[in-house]
Amino acid sequence: MGILEVKGVNKRFGGLQALGNVNLSVAENTVHAIIGPNGAGKSTLLNVLVGKLIPDSGSVMFNGTSVLGRAPHEINQMGISRVFQTPEIFSDLTVMENVMIPCFAKRDGAFRMHAIEGMMHEADIIEQAETILEDVNMLDKRNMTAAAMSRGDKRRLEMAMCLVQEPKLLLLDEPTAGMARADTNNTIDLLKEIKEKRDITMAIIEHDMHVVFSLAERITVLAQGTPLVEETPENIKGHPKVREAYLGEAQV
Repeated sequence: MGILEVKGVNKRFGGLQALGNVNLSVAENTVHAIIGPNGAGKSTLLNVLVGKLIPDSGSVMFNGTSVLGRAPHEINQMGISRVFQTPEIFSDLTVMENVMIPCFAKRDGAFRMHAIEGMMHEADIIEQAETILEDVNMLDKRNMTAAAMSRGDKRRLEMAMCLVQEPKLLLLDEPTAGMARADTNNTIDLLKEIKEKRDITMAIIEHDMHVVFSLAERITVLAQGTPLVEETPENIKGHPKVREAYLGEAQV
């Protein structure tokens, strides 16, 4: 049994079948990619996993506990964190302040923006934030304003903020979208480092096949809301069902 088990999940929006009998098993301490053409159901599935959508039927179990019907913050407390397509950071704050906010919230259970000034003098918060920034190679940028950074560094900062919660499962929604190739490669290296240092399981939705084949150990291919293939990267390449889903080329 995987750390994440999706069984028989169905979701309709009116007359549209967004997900049809989706089964997915994500093994612990692996990187599992979910790919497919536009409209394949990838984002819908991700929204089910993080509690934004409730499926019409089926189950989603994380470490043996159902995530269905739970609020997103409850799912986060269970050990699941999500990285969005557009980095969710506080652009007007420094790198250090951005990471200190989730550190403060984790310790005290809440955070109010007016608490920033006092937070900057909390020795334990400073130490934890510095450790996280060192883990993602951003300690030298601690005083930089987040708005001034490249998209790749903004993504790296968002990862740092997620790591504060010590997630067991990290869900990544097109983490390299809109990046230059250099930033994409840096993000790939970062994810490899995070997995090695922290033994985090990752499920990634991504259109860039360079990213997918650089990171994934298992790949699930969706088409029209239904899983077509779940295989290793080596066996996905050139698979006739995958070629048909992506290129419209039926193989004989």
